[in-house]
Amino acid sequence: MRSLGSARVLTDRLHAAERHDPIMSAPRWREMPRQGAPAQMPPEHFSPPHQRATAEDLHLHAPAFDPQTPEVLPFHAAPDTDFAAGDAGAGPGAWPQPRWLVEAPDAAANLEDAPARASAEAVTRAAAARRRDDNSLARRHPALARAIARRLGLPDPEAQGAAAPAARRDPAPSRLAYRLQRLWLTPVFRSLTRIGVPVFVVVLGLGLWLGDEGRRADLVGRYEALREAIEARPEFRVERMRITGASAPVDGAIRAMLPVALPASSFDIDLADLRAQIVRLDAVSSVDLAIRNGTIEIAVRERVPAILWRHAGGLEMLDATGHRVATLVGRSNRPDLGLIAGQGAQEAVPEALRLLSVAAPILPQLRGLVRVGERRWDMVLTGDRRLLLPAENPVAALRRVLALDKAEDLLARDFVQVDMRLAERPTVRLTEAAQGEYRRIKALEMQVTH
Repeated sequence: MRSLGSARVLTDRLHAAERHDPIMSAPRWREMPRQGAPAQMPPEHFSPPHQRATAEDLHLHAPAFDPQTPEVLPFHAAPDTDFAAGDAGAGPGAWPQPRWLVEAPDAAANLEDAPARASAEAVTRAAAARRRDDNSLARRHPALARAIARRLGLPDPEAQGAAAPAARRDPAPSRLAYRLQRLWLTPVFRSLTRIGVPVFVVVLGLGLWLGDEGRRADLVGRYEALREAIEARPEFRVERMRITGASAPVDGAIRAMLPVALPASSFDIDLADLRAQIVRLDAVSSVDLAIRNGTIEIAVRERVPAILWRHAGGLEMLDATGHRVATLVGRSNRPDLGLIAGQGAQEAVPEALRLLSVAAPILPQLRGLVRVGERRWDMVLTGDRRLLLPAENPVAALRRVLALDKAEDLLARDFVQVDMRLAERPTVRLTEAAQGEYRRIKALEMQVTH
């Protein structure tokens, strides 16, 4: 059964070859005897005698054959069909007889109608056998495979096998592709590609568009018109000014600083610049500005005068930090404020205020404080009397003088100055009249003693 099935398939193969090969369709092929010596074929169609296969080592099976498409496929070796060497008397160029032609002559007699009897089982078996590359005829007997391929008009199997590896594509990337891939892995290059290139394109486009002078002028004109239309809207108009916490002179000075006349647009009033101008006023300590409901509101906190400073240029009012508040025309205008004088007195205002606070019991006799050498104070009393205070801890020295006055009525004496610069040795300097009276009393005491 195996030989008969293979015979049918090979018969189909032979008929397909006859339709495509004029040599195999010749009458002498059909008249080839079933047994004995086969018909002699031209030697150029066969391999040399020493390359021909024998019955022991050559096995063939027919390829798959589709009756609808007469396509001829190459032969492969199979264990179910083989060739016999033919009669012993065959010549050196004899065609080897298939064993099935010897064992089954009835199959060769029905060559004309063999294609019609091809079964599905034979086609399936042939397709499975064709996939056995390890037993293929092209691998075991290349010379015979070339001869059969030339006879059937098929391409050379060795040529196909040699050309196949050359057609394979090298999967490795090219040198340029490799370098581009490595370059793309760097963060700087990716950032430059994703951000730098689009930004450059946009800037380049804007530069080219704005390169025309007419376009620039039109753009500026449109911007100015839009700005003026927005600034002239009623919700941005300022019609009134309200100032709180300022004296009359400061109020008038602030109103004179307003850059525009009301009503005006709020865009024309620079609040930061106006605040800086108001703060520069000596009488103003701080100021808050805001625009609400068409009104500019200014809250002013003025400096409070704490002391008077007399210098060569006149009389100035200073606050507790020594900052100038205003110029005073006369001492009588602010008799409630203490007076300081001397070079550098304005720099020691806090210390002068502490001394004036301690000297409250003698304020009716106090005329003022004089800064000496920019390092210490002299307290001036009525009658041109002076209390010379030390540079270090003058408040304690003043308290000691007040204690002596309370105990011995020191300040009621006829003296010129009380020197407290040396705490361990206070010195009192008397007037000329007091000194004469003191000598007279001492002389009387001496006469009475003698």
